[in-house]
Amino acid sequence: MPDVPRPKGPTEQGLRTRQTILKTAADIASVRGLDGISIGGLAEELGLSKSGLFAHFGSKEELQLATIEAARQVYVEEVIAPALSAGSGLTRLYALSDAFLSYIERQVFPGGCFFASAMAEYDCKPGPIKDKIAELQAAWMDTLRRAVRSAIDAGELRKGTDPEQVAFEIESVLLSANWYFHLFDDQSYMQRAKDAVRLRVARDATQRGNTVD
Repeated sequence: MPDVPRPKGPTEQGLRTRQTILKTAADIASVRGLDGISIGGLAEELGLSKSGLFAHFGSKEELQLATIEAARQVYVEEVIAPALSAGSGLTRLYALSDAFLSYIERQVFPGGCFFASAMAEYDCKPGPIKDKIAELQAAWMDTLRRAVRSAIDAGELRKGTDPEQVAFEIESVLLSANWYFHLFDDQSYMQRAKDAVRLRVARDATQRGNTVD
């Protein structure tokens, strides 16, 4: 029986090109929005042919979804992974919020938090893009909630503390810091946000929790 040719996977150069495309797309989307990226626009930006880009992404929606996934990987590397290695309980909760603020201040994406921009753009636009953004935002909120629950279990937050409420209020602070920092080009909002997170936690902190910084 003759051998059946196996489909070839992407070459190393092809993977590098795809990564370059998606990094550029994510940077553009953080400033202009996901609707601001297009195969034609990216081809011109990167000096590639439109047909070459079509080889990687067959449609604008496929490009947008791939861009969201690339941004997720950056977010995990820049925010979540460092914080998860920092400890548990309030140590982790503070590490998550501080890592987020650092990611904003260092302008990992030129337009600020990629997902804050995407949420503002797609919150009222039903479809696969909104669904993906909502899925990833829900995962981030769950990460915050689990850190709060860990702090309760460790006796750092009083029993009866509502993890959902604490996570929501902390996320509100972080998103506000993102927008105000960029709108006013004022780094003081980073410290204001750090102070606000700690003041919120202090409302439910135990004596043990008050020793965590």
